[in-house]
Amino acid sequence: MAVRKRYPAFVGVGIAASVLAAVLGYAEKLPCSAGGAWNSSTGQFRDSCYTDIYPLYYTEQLAAGKVPYYGHAVEYPVLMGWMMETAAWAVHTVSDAYARGRDFYNVTVLMLAVCLIIGVIATAATAHREGGGAGWKAALMVALSPGLILAAYINWDLFAVALAACGLAAWADRRPWLAGVLLGLGVATKFYPLLFFGALFLLCLRAGKLREFFKAFAGGLIAWLVINLPVALTATPGWAEFYAMSRSRGADWGSVWYLFEHYNLPVVGNSALGQLNFISSGSFAVACVLIAVLALAAPRRPRLPQLCFLFLAAFLILNKVWSPQYVLWIVPLAVLCRPRIWAYVLWQVAEIVYFFGIWGYFVYMYLPPSGVSTGWYFVILAARLLTLALLGATVVADVLQPERDRVRASGRSDDPAGGILDGTPDRLSVTWPRVARHPAEVAG
Repeated sequence: MAVRKRYPAFVGVGIAASVLAAVLGYAEKLPCSAGGAWNSSTGQFRDSCYTDIYPLYYTEQLAAGKVPYYGHAVEYPVLMGWMMETAAWAVHTVSDAYARGRDFYNVTVLMLAVCLIIGVIATAATAHREGGGAGWKAALMVALSPGLILAAYINWDLFAVALAACGLAAWADRRPWLAGVLLGLGVATKFYPLLFFGALFLLCLRAGKLREFFKAFAGGLIAWLVINLPVALTATPGWAEFYAMSRSRGADWGSVWYLFEHYNLPVVGNSALGQLNFISSGSFAVACVLIAVLALAAPRRPRLPQLCFLFLAAFLILNKVWSPQYVLWIVPLAVLCRPRIWAYVLWQVAEIVYFFGIWGYFVYMYLPPSGVSTGWYFVILAARLLTLALLGATVVADVLQPERDRVRASGRSDDPAGGILDGTPDRLSVTWPRVARHPAEVAG
């Protein structure tokens, strides 16, 4: 008699919750995809169903049969461009141009829904190591995050989210080479997983596990080069468009610098591109130094999701651009951090309000006084910034007071997502006066 294989509960819960989230995200866009609001300059904003996927099918010349990077420069990293090309190829036989664009969106949604399922399952697998049903709880919290559902199909970011989540899951499974490859592929899709290598370096430095870090880094570098080098050598201008655009774009909607510029604040509100690049990059560099000090000087080595979260939150708050879909990047990390639930809920509420607020603001710009006025838009923008900063502050508090950390307070493990870092004593740390070290973290 064959023995039936049993899967952990988080697998079934994760798939079911992800499918529900995918359907809800698709339903939210129905006024556009089925009702034709995409072809109305204000209708898509009034119905809050805007997506980049449909218009970029035309503006990136995919509708004309142009191959990304070779036939037309694309503003995204290479793997994301290939995902766009895959969907375009799937619908190339549809003769009607409007129907083909709609089908391109539908095919892309199916691909992104698969990415959503993979990302949720990978995050749940990482959380599962905590025990106590943490896996299926994490699956529910990620998949049914309101911010994630609303932003799922604005852009192609779920592809990078899935790769990053799988990379962290591989690291938790003590497979540094595979973790590096997956994170490297994530960087080839969207640049933000590069920050995770910084978190890994600091934690491995403190734990004396740099050999494992360099395995992951080498895997990531090789994966990134395999994807990027052929395109960079054979279609250099198209490949370089992403980097050129990142340097040349000004303060965009959602960013703190856009708020500062609107109110003409001295120094920080300077719209000159060179000044903006210097201040935004410099601010983020300072934030990274502070996070590095925290990583090396905290009473107990931070958990990997905590440090990844702090790097990513600092990047979002200080970046020149903070698009609505960037919430997808940070939801899995926020769930793995297990911060104070009230701070998490406040942040999610702010993301919901911002999602509808940005589209209402666009309506106001087209048809004032309809929509969300400029003053209210900046109030909503500030609330989004402050609630993420508050969430980050609760994570910092958990790092500085490990007994507050819900994962460690359970007593079951040290850093379930840390892989080889879990339970490893320190080999290097910065000791501040009057700061007690946790005995399990002191090298013997």
